[in-house]
Amino acid sequence: MNIVFLTHYYPPEGNAPASRVGALARRWVTAGHQVTVITGVPNVPDGVPYPGFANGLWPQESVVDGVRVIRVWTYLAPNKGVVRRILNYLSFMVCALLRLMFLPKPDRLIATSPQFFCGWAGVLGKWWFRCTRPWSRKPRFILEIRDIWPESLGAVDAIGNPAIMRLLEWLEIRMYAAADQVVTVGDGYRRRLLERGVPDDKISIVMNGVDRDLLEAAVPDPGGVRRAWGLEDKFVCSYIGTIGMASGLSVFLRAARRLKELGRDDIRLLAVGDGAVREELEQQARREGLDHLVFTGRRPKSEMPAFLAATDLCFVHLQKSPLFETVIPSKIFEALGMARAILIGVGGDARKLVEDSGGGIAMPPEDDEALVRALIALEADRPLLKSMGERGRVFVQARFDRDLLATRYLELLDAEPVTAVPRPELAPQEDSAVRGVLPAVTVPLSQTSSNYSNVN
Repeated sequence: MNIVFLTHYYPPEGNAPASRVGALARRWVTAGHQVTVITGVPNVPDGVPYPGFANGLWPQESVVDGVRVIRVWTYLAPNKGVVRRILNYLSFMVCALLRLMFLPKPDRLIATSPQFFCGWAGVLGKWWFRCTRPWSRKPRFILEIRDIWPESLGAVDAIGNPAIMRLLEWLEIRMYAAADQVVTVGDGYRRRLLERGVPDDKISIVMNGVDRDLLEAAVPDPGGVRRAWGLEDKFVCSYIGTIGMASGLSVFLRAARRLKELGRDDIRLLAVGDGAVREELEQQARREGLDHLVFTGRRPKSEMPAFLAATDLCFVHLQKSPLFETVIPSKIFEALGMARAILIGVGGDARKLVEDSGGGIAMPPEDDEALVRALIALEADRPLLKSMGERGRVFVQARFDRDLLATRYLELLDAEPVTAVPRPELAPQEDSAVRGVLPAVTVPLSQTSSNYSNVN
């Protein structure tokens, strides 16, 4: 097949959308297909082109791992603020569409969110090919939904104008209707799409996963990371990912204050990554002298295995919102793949996946008291952490290897007529070795002792 993939993000950017599209494209080329990716110049999160790239008006083309990569001009903006980011999104839609119009007609045209206007570039591209070449076989348009826009904007109060929200909601429904197939990354998103009137037989699920090289690689020596960030001989709880409005990572600030009050100098909170609120949180931590909280800023994706290896407990968290109960953060798969236990502050499908894996425990979102209690309890039970890590790794290897997921996606693309992709079942764990001890940790997290009486 001749596949064209529209994506706002692509490697060497290391966020979840870029990693997913890059992994799929490489595997599809290996399987014998022609894959063209239309994207922008790598610039996340600062809005500055990475070394070796320039944001020129003329599209830049290269072949990377067999994938033809076309980088179009966009209005660059840092990952903060609404107006400039919307301009960034709109400029990509226009420039990606203009470049798409000069390509041969693809067999499959895929557009992925986030962001919303990338999806609309796909819609307009579909109309272009069908209107200008009505005599040829019609390309099938696949819309990939990884974020429910504009609802996710409303969840973090990014847009307060009701008229703009209504317009975006109308565009959202029109976008779904224009797609021949909608691919999403979990059952929670599927339920949201059904609520918006998308037919069930039009929706397929291809979840995120983890690369086999991460699963099979030897665990890096974490000593260098610990020395570099002052973490030697500490119990390290790491948040690794985008520190944006939806992350709710102010809970780390509150937890660091409580750890300082308790004199728990043996515990450190590590925030690896950048985003719209990282600078504000870091400045606040410095003003208060919160040595328990360490920010690294943006680090190369190649360093993530080393940061995971230096971590005792991975923290996955989002703001408390019904919308985010549909989300399954991709960092879950990487943490479990590296045999790291997870403390998850996300409800719904993500919490169920972590608990079903046996690889972690849950806490209420934004509850700093529960976070502190979990840290203290798990720091005192290292054998439990190791057992959860090993169990989670086995779970991910069996169900979420990206080689397997890319093959399922190809089956969906090649199917005539469109058929749903089989979804991996999250079967209950038969071995009760870990489940038998989990209540010993989870029970104290739901209780409030006299020392922890102020729960947000």
